[in-house]
Amino acid sequence: MEDSNKISLNEKRIREITLAYYSINEVKKAIFQFSINRECIPRYFEGFGKRPDNFQYESDIIEQVRKGATSFHCSEELWRDPLELSTEHKEQDFNELRIGWDLLLDVDSPYLEYSKFYSQLLIETLEFYGIRNIGVKFSGSKGFHVIVPWKAFPKQIYGQETRKMFPEWPRLICQYLSSVIQPKLADKIFENESLKDLAKKTGNKEEELLIIECLTCHRPAVKKELVTWICPNCKNELVMIKKTKRIPKCPNDDCRGIMSKKSSKEIYVCEFCSRNSQKNPGNFSKIREKTEKFIDADLILVAPRHLFRMPYSLHEKTSLSSIVIDKDKIKNFQLTDARPLKVKVKNFYPDAKEGEAKNLLLQALDWKEQRDKKSKQKSFDNLNVSGLQGSSGKKGYQDINPANLTEDIFPPCIRLILNGVKQDGRKRALFILMNFFKSLKFSDEQIYEKINSWNEKNYNPLKLGYIQAQINWYKKNQARLPPNCDKPLYKELGVCHPDEICRQIKNPINYVFKKYFRKGK
Repeated sequence: MEDSNKISLNEKRIREITLAYYSINEVKKAIFQFSINRECIPRYFEGFGKRPDNFQYESDIIEQVRKGATSFHCSEELWRDPLELSTEHKEQDFNELRIGWDLLLDVDSPYLEYSKFYSQLLIETLEFYGIRNIGVKFSGSKGFHVIVPWKAFPKQIYGQETRKMFPEWPRLICQYLSSVIQPKLADKIFENESLKDLAKKTGNKEEELLIIECLTCHRPAVKKELVTWICPNCKNELVMIKKTKRIPKCPNDDCRGIMSKKSSKEIYVCEFCSRNSQKNPGNFSKIREKTEKFIDADLILVAPRHLFRMPYSLHEKTSLSSIVIDKDKIKNFQLTDARPLKVKVKNFYPDAKEGEAKNLLLQALDWKEQRDKKSKQKSFDNLNVSGLQGSSGKKGYQDINPANLTEDIFPPCIRLILNGVKQDGRKRALFILMNFFKSLKFSDEQIYEKINSWNEKNYNPLKLGYIQAQINWYKKNQARLPPNCDKPLYKELGVCHPDEICRQIKNPINYVFKKYFRKGK
């Protein structure tokens, strides 16, 4: 009841100002100018309007507001005619309609000050690569949107048309920028705040913002319990790191009695170096924890037809305007600056210099190439999937890399799911796909790309927010095998059409390795 009252108060507050606010000529003009060649969708407080849509005239904005629109959202992609877009289109159709794309970077944090820090570092990094024409606006809540216009990118790189490389290339640039900025973020935050200040702001204890680092490999250590066990019969003692709840038996073959816990203490273990603070006390040190949890370092969900809040659009939860900010004045921004009826309209979309973002794109592509080379050098031995064997009959999967796994060696059920769900069962299908790709050690970027491609083919695509929540959950949790082939889930989805290999295996993962090694032979 409390939540519904809160929501109704938010709605009442924003609806009191929408007509007056969007009737301001400068605001209306700024929204319309930015809408050109973009898919533009109104939001009616909680729900979005139908897609595709676009403004033909400035007066369309007021017409939508009179119908109940509270905010407006648009695409990062630029289209020849946004009204021709359709969920039935294939990738080739979208490529023909797309005339370009902007690099839209969404910095988001529960804490506005930290979003400021990240945005400042982001602007500095972009300028380092020679990009001077950068647009910045307040998101309307606690973050910022940074835009590099399409004109700044070269129209072709390495024989590939840049306009057709959406979302791959903007997503890659986001990943690269995150890798550059994230290591600098903690230092930036602690320039302005002490550990005590940070703990107070985030509601954590100071010790919770510290981690124990292995000084050999510089990875975080894991806290474990070192237990001393004693046999009540023969008084034998056994010292071991507790891994399970099982109580050990006496190691004396003539006794084998159940042991009792004599004492225990906490130690730190580096699971990469196999060192622990009991044997190597000088190998561990307390350091400040990194700040990834305070800022969304992914920058944005770069996905086909993804929408973001338009400049000077209102925000439903805060009733603040998504105002444009000078890039060198982010530090001075205050929430009161975004009060709707006091805004001063500025241009969010600067006139970029042709190709000024070329060096950034080339650097991101080179970074990906180097990263892929390192990935290929890693062994696939650590894939802990029981019951699977290679062509040699031994466990372990040398020379297998997700980059080598093409869809033609996926089992029939997975291939059919990837064609899109045509009836109920999208969330169950997502559960299967997430476990399938995680078990095969696909990277988070690869999984995100495949899941979004699959979602576009569904009869009714899942919300991007739901998909991202699932991906975030799987990032933090250990991979599990997808359901075994004998589970009714596949038949319920109508995708169980076994071939000769299916009849020899128990799990879809077995199918992949069996076919992989057979194909290799």
